[in-house]
Amino acid sequence: MTKDLSSEKAERRWRELAQEIRRHDELYFESASPVISDSEYDALVRELAALEEAFPQFRRPDSPTQRPGGARDVSFPAFTHEAPMLSLANTYRLEDLEAFCARVASGLGVEESGDLAWSVEPKVDGVALSLHYRQGRLVNAATRGDGRSGDEVTANVYTFLNLPFELPHPLDLVLRGEAYLDRERFARLNRVREEAGEEPFANPRNLCAGTLKLLDSREVARRGLSFVTHALLGSDLSESHQGSLDVLAEMGVPVVPERRRCRGYEEVVAWVERLGGMRDGFPFEIDGAVVKLDELAGQERLGATAKSPRWGIAYKYPAEQVETVVRGITLAVGRTGAVTPVAELEPVTVSGSTVSRATLHNREELQRKDIRVGDHVIIEKGGDVIPKVLSVLADKRDGSQKAYRFPERCPSCDAPLRFSDEEVAIRCENPSCPAQLRRRLMHFVARGALDIEGLGAQWVEILVEQGLLSCFADLYTLTAEPLLAIERMGERSVAKLLEAIEGSKTRPWRRKLFALGIRHVGAETARILAARYPDLESLRAAGQEEMEKLDGVGPIVAASVADFFTREEVRRELDALAAHGFFAASAAESAGPAAASLAGRTIVVTGSFAGRSREEMTAYLRELGARVTGSVSKKTDAVLAGENPGSKVEKARALGVAVWDETRLNEELSGGGDA
Repeated sequence: MTKDLSSEKAERRWRELAQEIRRHDELYFESASPVISDSEYDALVRELAALEEAFPQFRRPDSPTQRPGGARDVSFPAFTHEAPMLSLANTYRLEDLEAFCARVASGLGVEESGDLAWSVEPKVDGVALSLHYRQGRLVNAATRGDGRSGDEVTANVYTFLNLPFELPHPLDLVLRGEAYLDRERFARLNRVREEAGEEPFANPRNLCAGTLKLLDSREVARRGLSFVTHALLGSDLSESHQGSLDVLAEMGVPVVPERRRCRGYEEVVAWVERLGGMRDGFPFEIDGAVVKLDELAGQERLGATAKSPRWGIAYKYPAEQVETVVRGITLAVGRTGAVTPVAELEPVTVSGSTVSRATLHNREELQRKDIRVGDHVIIEKGGDVIPKVLSVLADKRDGSQKAYRFPERCPSCDAPLRFSDEEVAIRCENPSCPAQLRRRLMHFVARGALDIEGLGAQWVEILVEQGLLSCFADLYTLTAEPLLAIERMGERSVAKLLEAIEGSKTRPWRRKLFALGIRHVGAETARILAARYPDLESLRAAGQEEMEKLDGVGPIVAASVADFFTREEVRRELDALAAHGFFAASAAESAGPAAASLAGRTIVVTGSFAGRSREEMTAYLRELGARVTGSVSKKTDAVLAGENPGSKVEKARALGVAVWDETRLNEELSGGGDA
């Protein structure tokens, strides 16, 4: 029991859970590549919440239990939400759904939940967005972000296939809903990739999330995203949630389909189950049903917790399970040397995609489940996660099945594997292991790290096979001649690739740190470390004890970072990168007096600029120390206005906020500004 733990053990477990949940948040919200199911994630959060209930001293504002979503992507302008974008609480049992209905009734002073009207609708498995219409025109679109502030992705949303960008009435509205890629377009995109010999996309939700983060709106348009509305904020179009969506639908706004207004728990359950039977018939993926109190006044009375509204809940459908056969067991070597067993399966369709491999996680699970080659097994693929083997159908064994014996040497480099009592993972500790090299390079160039456009996993494999890449620094010695000798590499693509590689040297220090692939250091941890240690040398010089005092770091991460910098092969790699100017300080880290004039200032960017795109201008201001936000308030220091700036300039003048053009910005940077 949680309460039986000592304070010391409870704190250690709290740190482990918080770190694990933050890692999964990064994978889900930032990388769009989750590795556990929603139910497994929710179980971690529930355990953390129970610890904080038993030990209130651990409940902090930065705890995962207090935050509704993921971190922002600094490639986009920030946008502060008028009302927080919260996440619905999840449930997986009908008993919990009944308890929720009773709880809402009690909160409103109503004896029976049957006396209340409920809205039941499909839970679209997409990417949450907030759309802002002013005088009937779409003016802003933003992602959830951390719930308070998200990324402004208006230009990308203007490419959506089904959205009206102007309403038939001059209304001020805020729509909440989901961006998605419909099943048909997703299948078509994958067919094109497979015909081109490229790796297919994993699933529609991941592709949608990645597409929204593209800086090229033309590429977003080619993907063809859509939107569906599930809520309307701050409007008196109707007294009910269902009524509001009806009015929006009449105006041509896409709203969630197959929604039903129900009376009482029995009707709610009936429609929840009906939607579950219809899930394959929707154009988008759904992973559950949403149940909401229909009366808007009642929603307002009930309010919300820090993470979730009290008037709504998501009932998640069980993950699809199917039977197949284990044809073999292979080993995958990760970038940190962890060796993971993988089941090679008879191909089978699960949750809309063909599955031929499933993770077995580690040797301990392989032995516990007694999975053998030739076994009939039940596999599960819940939504976006990697397929896994749930159980073995032992009664179908005929004696031909063979138990798997874990090898003692690495399948990639033949180095001895390390088996330790201190951790479940088995590791290859050879730093020159080819499999580790490939995975480290893929991480190094990936989105969120150096984000080298045109250098995906397939090209990394080719460059390693051609002997052109054997370490990070080799990227910066690549020349056109050997690249042009590779099939499908033309002069234009080679020139663009080399330009992108050179441009990666200008990435912020936090992303370079994340790109190095230090064990336990995700994007958020890299940000924390980079904020405290502004360059490589200061981080190298920091001791383990000093680092572990930082919030969000702790002893496990600190020990991993300290160990990383003691390795001889790491020292050689870092020195080689430094010789190519990789660690040269960015403008934000070395701008000196010019940056000081913008440090700490809050600036809003609006309009278009002759020499830079708005995204580039935003990045430039951040490099100079400014805090760039998406909306104007009394706390804004200045609005930087280009051509066709829109309503933000008018709002700034009404609030007495300074409005700058590029000339005034340059005066500020040269010290000539007077305010």
